[in-house]
Amino acid sequence: MLFDMDGTLFDSEKLWDIAINELALGYGATVPEATRMAMVGTAMSSSMTLLHDGIGQPWRDPSASSEWIHARVGELFATSLVWRPGAQELLHEVKAHGVPTALVTATERRLVQIAIRTAGHHNFDVLVCGDEVDYSKPHPEPYLKAARLLGVKPQDCVAIEDSPTGVASAAAAGAHVLAIPHHVPLKGGPKITLRSTLDGVTLADLAALHS
Repeated sequence: MLFDMDGTLFDSEKLWDIAINELALGYGATVPEATRMAMVGTAMSSSMTLLHDGIGQPWRDPSASSEWIHARVGELFATSLVWRPGAQELLHEVKAHGVPTALVTATERRLVQIAIRTAGHHNFDVLVCGDEVDYSKPHPEPYLKAARLLGVKPQDCVAIEDSPTGVASAAAAGAHVLAIPHHVPLKGGPKITLRSTLDGVTLADLAALHS
């Protein structure tokens, strides 16, 4: 089982919203909704380019903006992470049955290490973070790496995602995808199953995606 983090396990995109909007306000700007939606699920370097272009300030230093946002989101992750409906229950059922699991996220490890205190490090056999791959989502590398570290074939895995970039990454890797739209609409397709929520989803439901 391959789990995305932001927007999939945790309703954490709201926390990213806080940090991004605070940063933009500090720059004397506001973030267009289309810009924020385009940032969902992307690597930080790409997100900062989108942000600076969106607020009409492309000259801003992406490294400085990234560092500010990481510091602020770290504070929020430490105090305000909330599980998405059904996510905690599904994760616990998967682990109770001994299914190998990986967390596959575009978020950098320094923030994942904070979030994992809530998620439970024991719930994951592997962590693949955004700063530990050469190519982030939507490239297939994160999911290919997770499957390799778990010692399984990608086509034997189910990935759970909430963003277009994440769905594209998992699908390109060859995994079956359970897509749970949150902030951004998603489309179904070959090996991509849409559900409105993880609430009530069971291990048996995931196994059925292979049939």
